[in-house]
Amino acid sequence: MLTNSAVYPTLPTTDLKRSKDFYTNKLGLQVDHESANGILYKAGADTKLYVYQRPPSTAEHTLASFDVEDIEKTIDELTEKGISFEHYDFPGLKTNDKGIADSEEEGGRGAWFKDPDGNILAIFQRTK
Repeated sequence: MLTNSAVYPTLPTTDLKRSKDFYTNKLGLQVDHESANGILYKAGADTKLYVYQRPPSTAEHTLASFDVEDIEKTIDELTEKGISFEHYDFPGLKTNDKGIADSEEEGGRGAWFKDPDGNILAIFQRTK
């Protein structure tokens, strides 16, 4: 039924103006549509990301992941814009000094950062 339907992540924010600055000026996403309650952004490969206003909520897992061509270059560019990458040391997931985890099982390399509301976002470079 939904096999050919597009899907996009939806993220909450407590401050839509602050989030707009983050997603447009730091991540470089373009606004597709904006309303009083939320903003729909254009992303690569005809995908979209929706950020909407709501009371505080927290999630302790990755909510959206961006596929990138060169993870090292992307980290450098985002770091220059003030984004800090998370560091993890869990069984099966350990990041290096730059915040990159190599995952043979997942077929690539990933790194994680947070938006202004604490939503966990990832970048992922496929190696397979």
